[in-house]
Amino acid sequence: MSLTRNAGAAAAQAANSRWLELLTRAGFIGYGIVHLLFAWLALQIAFGKSGEEGNQNGALRTLGAQPLGKFLLVAIAVGLFAMAIWQAFEAVIGHRGVPGRDRLFERIASVVRTIVFVWLGWTAIKVFQDASANASRQQEQLSEKLMTSGDGRFLVGLAGLVLAAIGIGMVVYGLKKKFEKNLKTGEMSPRTHTVARRLGMAGYVARGVVFALAGLLIVVAAVKYDPEKARGLDAALRTLRDQSYGPALLTLAAIGIAAFGIYCFLQSRYRRV
Repeated sequence: MSLTRNAGAAAAQAANSRWLELLTRAGFIGYGIVHLLFAWLALQIAFGKSGEEGNQNGALRTLGAQPLGKFLLVAIAVGLFAMAIWQAFEAVIGHRGVPGRDRLFERIASVVRTIVFVWLGWTAIKVFQDASANASRQQEQLSEKLMTSGDGRFLVGLAGLVLAAIGIGMVVYGLKKKFEKNLKTGEMSPRTHTVARRLGMAGYVARGVVFALAGLLIVVAAVKYDPEKARGLDAALRTLRDQSYGPALLTLAAIGIAAFGIYCFLQSRYRRV
């Protein structure tokens, strides 16, 4: 029992590290930059002007091609890994002020965020090493390989359902403004609070719609044995563009994703870490 308490105290002390907080807040800035570039690629896809991937990998590759891009990729990777460590602590010992079922939900959400931040940080490192890597094509090849195995199609379909559920969860999270409880709203002016609320709502809803669509496309890919549709966010954006009023809808999605990017800058200052 004493060992458990000591381990918990050590974890809490590590989680309260000033350096971890500073790196995490810097990570939000990098996360915001990635989403702004993601939004720009989505806008380019909307009007058929981009051959780049419409996802975070494409955003990081676009960044890496700019002056000082390699340095920024490393800086963003460090910030994202710090965010992953922070969310891992939140999953294990955080959200103590949240009651019962809501605490369980928040800790599960922290697990998902940890995975996302680790994946993005690792992607930034991989792009730093090889800017020609194509994540969408790799995802398609992995899906194709899985579908040829025994229960592979089931696993691909299940992954799609999970991604769709996460997307729907984001939409609900944004519409109900649940993100506000993680902000230091007491330190905001009324104007800043209003801006943060609107950016958060638009950002979470837009990201949720794109993630849900990507998940549904992966499910369709598994059912129809069509690995080409299992290309994640890039396929979702291009599928949205090809619908009636697609360019207009994709432009709205790009605006929402950009709103999330700006919201990340506000989180850098006002997020409870």
